[in-house]
Amino acid sequence: MPELPEVETVMRGLDARLTGRTITRASLHRPDLRWPIPPEFAATLSGAKVLGFRRRGKYMFMRLSGGVSALIHLGMSGRMIIDAPFALHEHLTLETNDGGRIGFVDPRRFGALDLIATDAEDTHRLVAGLGPEPLGNEFNAPMLLEALAGRASPIKIALLDQTLVAGIGNIYASEALFRAGISPKRQAGNLGAKRVDRLVPAIKQTLTEAIAAGGSSLRDYVQPSGELGYFQHAWKVYGREGEACEHCPGPPACDGIRKIVQTGRATFYCSKTQG
Repeated sequence: MPELPEVETVMRGLDARLTGRTITRASLHRPDLRWPIPPEFAATLSGAKVLGFRRRGKYMFMRLSGGVSALIHLGMSGRMIIDAPFALHEHLTLETNDGGRIGFVDPRRFGALDLIATDAEDTHRLVAGLGPEPLGNEFNAPMLLEALAGRASPIKIALLDQTLVAGIGNIYASEALFRAGISPKRQAGNLGAKRVDRLVPAIKQTLTEAIAAGGSSLRDYVQPSGELGYFQHAWKVYGREGEACEHCPGPPACDGIRKIVQTGRATFYCSKTQG
């Protein structure tokens, strides 16, 4: 599933192409994705001017004239295409007054499209329970230390809880924990202030660098321009089982990067430097 850096990259691409334009025609090519799409969705977008975009966790809001926002969620395999021919599994097409064309492609149909009043975005059922944005000022060490108190789950699993912090997924949780020198198996409630003080800036740095690189291209993800993201080339541990990490020589001198499975998700870490 696209994580925060990928969604942020997609949103920036859409913002550059759509904000200030008028959607002359919106066409839905099926009535549902993961959930039913409001019957008035296409009619509401048709003729509306795009005022801007906002991301909340892994969700995007496209803000329209008339005080309405369209919620867009990429799901597991969704992507946006800009000024490209009609694609297989394209479920939404937007045409703009300057001749532009944007398509929402989602082969597995785990994405979502919905409508909500712009001033009520934070009450939408998909975002109402989300935790703070990890790149915002609200996400800091005291806040995280308090939120982790009493949690018996491993810290890697806690970071995937979107009610704790919004937008972090499997890749960036592994990467941030490596940078902070924290074992993904360590109990979240016993992390302690010193480790949390290392973890918060590691999360912010990891996400910031990933956004700058256009996200990580894994399976279906590409930027709206069609370009790949490049952060996968900077992964320090994710997908690198058995290799040396940047601190250790790797086999045969040490075990190298290890892979374990936590709640069905792959976790990569260095057992020598992450404690």
